[in-house]
Amino acid sequence: MVEIGNVKINGISVLAPMAGVTDIGFRTVCRECGAAYTYTEMVSAKALVYQDKKTVTLLELGQDEHPAAAQIFGSEPEVMAKAAVKAAELSKADIIDINMGCPMGKVVKNGDGSALMKDIELSARIISSVSSAVNVPVTVKIRKGWDKGNVNAVEFARMAEESGAKAIAVHGRTRAQLYSGNADWNIIAAVKKAVSIPVIANGDVFSAHDAMRMLKWTGADLVMVGRGCMGNPWLFRDIEALAAGKELPPEPSVEEKCDMAVRQFEIAARHKREKSVCLEARKHYAWYLSGVPYSGYFKRRISKIENFEDIYAITREIKQSLGGETVDQRRRTGIDTQDHCGRYNAF
Repeated sequence: MVEIGNVKINGISVLAPMAGVTDIGFRTVCRECGAAYTYTEMVSAKALVYQDKKTVTLLELGQDEHPAAAQIFGSEPEVMAKAAVKAAELSKADIIDINMGCPMGKVVKNGDGSALMKDIELSARIISSVSSAVNVPVTVKIRKGWDKGNVNAVEFARMAEESGAKAIAVHGRTRAQLYSGNADWNIIAAVKKAVSIPVIANGDVFSAHDAMRMLKWTGADLVMVGRGCMGNPWLFRDIEALAAGKELPPEPSVEEKCDMAVRQFEIAARHKREKSVCLEARKHYAWYLSGVPYSGYFKRRISKIENFEDIYAITREIKQSLGGETVDQRRRTGIDTQDHCGRYNAF
């Protein structure tokens, strides 16, 4: 068990906050599959303070989605403090997380996200302001640094702890790398040695074995999974199984994959418009089919989903055409299901 302030995390696996991915539907199925801790998609502090309706809906947690964090981003201490209060009230989240690691251009050009790693003084004021404004633990998510000439995760983590942060998540890449190259687990290990608060390790976890290696290598308290769980919420089940000293469960079948995808979309549809859910389903459903032989035809169909009738019709056809085999069975017959990351996909 890991404690972040007064919040207990019963497990080691964490679902990373990912804009456009970790909506309430995806977070729910990840929790059902074993994720011990989740974050909302990141929310703009300014938009929240100005009561943007779409922003408010991003903070809605699922039933029994605890412990969970509401993540906010911005670069003005006073605005961030006000946004944190609103986020805590609206979401009823257990933790408020400050995003200081997002590398995307539209975020950093405004001085937000990982751009804050270039201004430690301002970042300290933000963390201190937010920590003073709310009655729940405040955490921070960062990167290795801005670029290879400005690697300051250790210094930044020390500052975050001194400013009131109760835990820190570290992605082992610089902002300049975006998601290319390999994550540097050594920098995460260095951060862990430098602070006394819990450290959440993030970067290049595509299997349960990756998670175990990362924890052993870095000494981190929790492991955060991002891209590795897209279309594969069962990864959290596998991580928790290995952490408990158990054998990996059997890979889910094509039918189970389809049923989980549909469940995810149906949950999401209870909280937002069908059109939005169906547009997002185009990428999510394709991720669920990653590595499935002969699925190209269905992925093309999926890319044109317009409504739930399309989702149900495609699902029936996938089950009829591709169902009946698990990844394990295809491995035994010699069909390669590896993706470009060198891991076996559960579709």
